[in-house]
Amino acid sequence: MAITMAHVLPIVTVPDNRLRQLSEPIDAAILATPEFQSLCADMVKTMYEDDGIGLAAPQIGQSIRLIVIGKDALADQKELPFALTEDLVLVNPVIQTYSWKTEIDDEGCLSVPGVGGTVDRHVQVTISAKTNAGIDINFVGKNYFARVLQHEIDHLNGILFIDRAKETWKHEHNESL
Repeated sequence: MAITMAHVLPIVTVPDNRLRQLSEPIDAAILATPEFQSLCADMVKTMYEDDGIGLAAPQIGQSIRLIVIGKDALADQKELPFALTEDLVLVNPVIQTYSWKTEIDDEGCLSVPGVGGTVDRHVQVTISAKTNAGIDINFVGKNYFARVLQHEIDHLNGILFIDRAKETWKHEHNESL
């Protein structure tokens, strides 16, 4: 089998209507295909290329329920059913429960360049999903990881952080120095 290099994909940005669509569930039968595995690798590479911590498929123009989260978001987590030292790929993720406690913090988004905002998010969420290897997993995400999960799963439901923000502001967005 030939090994292919991951590619950086173009990021879809507001006001593109694809960011507002409800994403379709992914059929487990395609998870083992080279095309799907390449898409996962491309999403991880794209996330890092644009200095993101997470990326959802709608942000690359794919209306499917797929997210990737960088391993740095897992730094303070314990007892998860996957390696804390590897980037996370979640297929068809669903938030099963939310904590009562919430916390306001700043967010930004690769699909909303040059804008930041303060968003109130739950500090803990319980997630059910599949890995890109097709393994069913259930876990609890806490703190920053919970925030990233909620942000990325919102994308799958056509919701942007600016829809939830208490306030927003413009900031300098340096493409490359």
